[in-house]
Amino acid sequence: SFCTLLITRINRQITNIEVIAHMADSSSAAATAAPAKPTVSGNKVTFRIILTSERTQPFRVITIAEEAPFTAVLRFAAEEFGIASVDSMAATTKDGTGINPAQTSGNVFMKYGQEVRL
Repeated sequence: SFCTLLITRINRQITNIEVIAHMADSSSAAATAAPAKPTVSGNKVTFRIILTSERTQPFRVITIAEEAPFTAVLRFAAEEFGIASVDSMAATTKDGTGINPAQTSGNVFMKYGQEVRL
C-alpha cells in the first residue's frame, strides 16, 4: 500500500543519513578504530491523526519508525486528508497543547501519546 511504500522510503532515508553521518565521522583523524554500524532500533509508533477542521472529524491511523521525523507523519497525513499545504497546519494534543514537529516520531509519541489533532 501507499503507507507501506512511504514508510519504506523514510526508513531508507534515515539509513542513508546515518551512513553519511558515519562516513563524515570516520573521515576525521580521531576515528581510526573499526567503525560501528549505525543503529536503527526497528521499533515503530502508531499515531491516530484527527482532522479537527472538518465537522465529522475524520481520522487516519499511521504507523511509522520511531526514528522518522514527525514532519513526515504530518506531510503524509496532509496528503491523506487532501490538504495542499502542510505548513499551515498546527499539530496539537487532545487537550490543546502544541506539538513541535521538529523532533522524531518516537519523541512525540513518548511526550504526547498516540492522539494528534490537526
